[in-house]
Amino acid sequence: MQQALTYFNALNQDYLAVHKNKEELFWQNYMGTGDSNVSAAYAEAENTYKRFIAEPRRLAELRGYIGELEQQKRDERGEALLHGLRGWYRFFDCNAIEDPQAQTLLEEIINAEADLYSRRKQYQVTHLNAAGERVPASLGELLTNQATNDNEEYRQSSQVALRDLEQWLLNNGLPELIGLRNRFARQVGYRNYFDYKVNKTERMTPEVLFAILDRFEEQTREANRRSLSELAAKKGSSVLEPWNIRYASAGDVTRQLDPYFPFAQSLERWINSFKRLHIGFGGAEMQLDLLVRAGKYENGFMHGPIPPFYNQEQWVPAKINFTSLAKPDQIGSGANGLNTLFHEGGHAAHFANIRQNAPCFSQEFPPTSMAYAETQSMFCDSLLDDADWLKRYAKNSSGEVIPDALIEQSIAARQPMRAFNERHILLVPYFEWALYQWSDEERTPEAITALAREVEERILGISGSPRPTLAIPHLLSMESACSYQGYLLALMAVEQTRHFFLQRDGYLSDNPAIGPDLAQHYWRPGNSVSHDDTLRCLTGEGFNPDYLARACNQTVAQAWQNAQAAIAGLATRSQGAADFDLQAHIRIVDGSRVLADNAHGDRVMCEAFAAFIHREYP
Repeated sequence: MQQALTYFNALNQDYLAVHKNKEELFWQNYMGTGDSNVSAAYAEAENTYKRFIAEPRRLAELRGYIGELEQQKRDERGEALLHGLRGWYRFFDCNAIEDPQAQTLLEEIINAEADLYSRRKQYQVTHLNAAGERVPASLGELLTNQATNDNEEYRQSSQVALRDLEQWLLNNGLPELIGLRNRFARQVGYRNYFDYKVNKTERMTPEVLFAILDRFEEQTREANRRSLSELAAKKGSSVLEPWNIRYASAGDVTRQLDPYFPFAQSLERWINSFKRLHIGFGGAEMQLDLLVRAGKYENGFMHGPIPPFYNQEQWVPAKINFTSLAKPDQIGSGANGLNTLFHEGGHAAHFANIRQNAPCFSQEFPPTSMAYAETQSMFCDSLLDDADWLKRYAKNSSGEVIPDALIEQSIAARQPMRAFNERHILLVPYFEWALYQWSDEERTPEAITALAREVEERILGISGSPRPTLAIPHLLSMESACSYQGYLLALMAVEQTRHFFLQRDGYLSDNPAIGPDLAQHYWRPGNSVSHDDTLRCLTGEGFNPDYLARACNQTVAQAWQNAQAAIAGLATRSQGAADFDLQAHIRIVDGSRVLADNAHGDRVMCEAFAAFIHREYP
């Protein structure tokens, strides 16, 4: 057993070294804080990491040690060692590449992605802002402009910019990258890269996946059709144009809600809400880069340079980075920024609380299911739409609580589009599954564009998506490509989880039982169990998509009735003090600048952050 233990401990440390180096360079590259050599250094570190996790000899070594241990009489330490070795075996089984030609193709993909991303950073996207000025814009700013700008021409400029980005990608290497991914997948025994990715990340075939997606599509089709018909009847058919639909369905209420979501208060509201939910971070060191700036990656994310684990019974806390793209002087940025804090903060809480004996269980890539990971973050950000959370936390600069009438208006704007919004996620898997089945010759820019528009119209019921499919950043990275369906699977699990807590406890907002329950049933095991197993552990039933379909199909009247009941429930329970120890060292940064940290307390950090925002964005 000693030889196996020595091997296991060395493997843990070797993985940490290559993973940490890769993730630190990833952060510099994607935050735009590194020097001119950081892209090349990151590509090299990524290659080193990929070679490490794809090393085929590990599988034979692990089989040998596992087989020996299984034949021995084992005490508690022996069982723990066997558990850890089996975790590493699953990890390498998902990632190991035994074929030298496949290994070469993998390195070609990594280099091609790094090259495309480097050139993409130089491509300037512009649109017309609220003042009618043509200015550079991030993807988040383009989408926000479509949802909030009063001028249709200016909104349309954002849609044009997104579609121009699609064409740039299609003429600058994306089709060739898809071909490379397919060659790699076929080399390791799969039909195409989509087939490979779904099997590896969600442990299901595309056929099983689309049986689930088709069922959800069928269940929500009529609700989507009804909402579009009602919107067009109320505001005219032009509202169904891709650049108008977000504004027509939410633009007005977004402006009315904006004063109740000042960005300067977003950090404090996130911190206090998580404290009252008793969500902690296990001693993690956390770095948050929250503001938009040139050269920064245009999508929020959370990565963990150090996955937490028990190293020979000694706890190694997580090191976590996450980011958002807030522009505090833009309408809607306060709500969007808060959503990102809850979403990425949910990811951080999940990965900081995985308590196993090897880092393979607590890293965010396969065999960790994307749907399992997104369930945790989406559950947390789902609380922001709850009427009882809004009544407790949504206040304007004068301290006035959001009025019930505005909550009702928000529901009236949001609920009719619930089916549309969740179906929007369906676009990507349907598009990618078709695209990856094509031959290299079929994948011309014109054909791919036509496929995107066809899928958008079929699923959404309008002439194009407000967020054109090819402009979604997930398509550009092999880690996130062919994984977007995980968001919808996660939303299904979120509604199942919400239903469980509401049935058991009667409320969600500030419920101190939620953090401990999530930590015990969802977070602690990491990827040592399946997503379905975690759901059974907490809710008592396996994966069930019907809860989400039911939520999508609710009428406005039904949703408002539920909201009123949640508000009334506040009278029966007082709000507890926000004094739970988050067990985290948090730094708020803007690139290389430190804006605030909690070395002297969370309140000091939140006040420093708010003062910075007020000073820089008066």
